Amino acid sequence: MSGSHEVAVLGGGCFWCLEAAFKELRGVVSVTSGYAGGHLDNPSYEAVCGKKTGHAEVVRVEFDPSDLTFEDLLRVFFVIHDPTTKDRQGNDVGPQYRSIILAQTEAQMAAARAVMADIEGSGLWDGPLVTELVPAARFWPAEPEHHDYFARNPWSGYCRVVVAPKVAKVRKAFADRLKRPAA
Repeated sequence: MSGSHEVAVLGGGCFWCLEAAFKELRGVVSVTSGYAGGHLDNPSYEAVCGKKTGHAEVVRVEFDPSDLTFEDLLRVFFVIHDPTTKDRQGNDVGPQYRSIILAQTEAQMAAARAVMADIEGSGLWDGPLVTELVPAARFWPAEPEHHDYFARNPWSGYCRVVVAPKVAKVRKAFADRLKRPAA
């Protein structure tokens, strides 16, 4: 990681959705799907889906804050997923799908609190946010088959029905922040 880059670790349901949407943003250097917030070292996808490791599916986003601030990254995060449903995103149910921000620094913790207050006050969502805001925890990269999943499997049923609409929503809402113009 370059000295001028920062890292955010965010969970908002299936990591495939977050990865696909964040990769399109100008200022994002890399996005890695993985697991964080649990108690088992080096968890597998199967173990996390078993709901007993405590991990959430998350993405580790490396970004250039001169192009994209942490606050703006969070604003996109809160559009990609529904932060008002506990342990659930659509038909994906379980603690691994919870909404979570793993703040890497005290500055990120303060910024997340401020953005969350803005989001709650904006009326973007009907209910209160259930997003967990916690200090950084060990990030474990997911297995290789989970990386770039949407780019490699755009025609799979899940990608067409779940991932693609979220990517389209981000393209529309944040067209001015995309690496390239939306099609």
